Amino acid sequence: MAFRQLHELVRQAEERETTFSQLMLETEMEQTGQSEMRILERMSHYFDVMEEAVRQGIAKPVMSRTGITGGDAYRVYQYLQRGPVLMDRNTLQVVSYALAVSEVNAGMGRIVATPTAGAAGILPGVLVYALDTGRFPRHAVVRSMFTAAAIGLVIANSASIAGAAGGCQAEVGSATAMAAGALVELAGGRPQQVGHAVGLALKNSLGLVCDPVGGLVEVPCIIRNGLHAVTALAAAEMALAGVKSVIPPDEVIQVLHEIGKELPVSLRETGLGGLAATPTGQRLREQVFGSKS
Repeated sequence: MAFRQLHELVRQAEERETTFSQLMLETEMEQTGQSEMRILERMSHYFDVMEEAVRQGIAKPVMSRTGITGGDAYRVYQYLQRGPVLMDRNTLQVVSYALAVSEVNAGMGRIVATPTAGAAGILPGVLVYALDTGRFPRHAVVRSMFTAAAIGLVIANSASIAGAAGGCQAEVGSATAMAAGALVELAGGRPQQVGHAVGLALKNSLGLVCDPVGGLVEVPCIIRNGLHAVTALAAAEMALAGVKSVIPPDEVIQVLHEIGKELPVSLRETGLGGLAATPTGQRLREQVFGSKS
């Protein structure tokens, strides 16, 4: 399969009465020559790495190598345990999980780039949460990662998943769409609903700039992962409820590409504009790299 148009995935899945994950799995088998069991084992290993990062980040404060960030996942998780909280407790748990993975990344720990390191907390955050609900067996959660992979591949082929090319909408936006689509399929949604979840999630991320302070994947990247994990949950629930993306998902992806091209270089991962250019952002950069860097 070309994996360039989401509507083609939806059409094939519906015609064959199958899922995004099965289409992706079959394509992987064809391209690699590996058995279904071997590919599933490898994906299961990736999920193990994701879960390990989540558990690590909420068990104790994980600090970045620079010392600028760290411990927020633990703070949120402890706050959740103490209660009462303003929002739904499960949703806040997802926030802590996504923050945890991003902090492990900033601490030079082991993560799975989904689709990039800068957005690596969103998919693990929602999928580990899904596992912890007890509603879905582990093998089903692992299989939903193929759904996320198929969505990410479409976005990568049609637009971009790189902040340097398309801003943070291409990284965090793509991860949010991948997570939303994976959740819909995991919950038994139809292929068309998976597509709408992608459109809904991605529309809410359009225009998001990539402005990392000091060029590091810390500020504002970590917090964005936590907040957009909630967006992924909401988009999935809306799609499952029957809410549709009025603008077709493929057109939303095309707009992501167009907006990315229009963003100035200063807002595409260069660390020159946006939050990185604020007085505090500049001070933190000098703190880490020195004033002459």
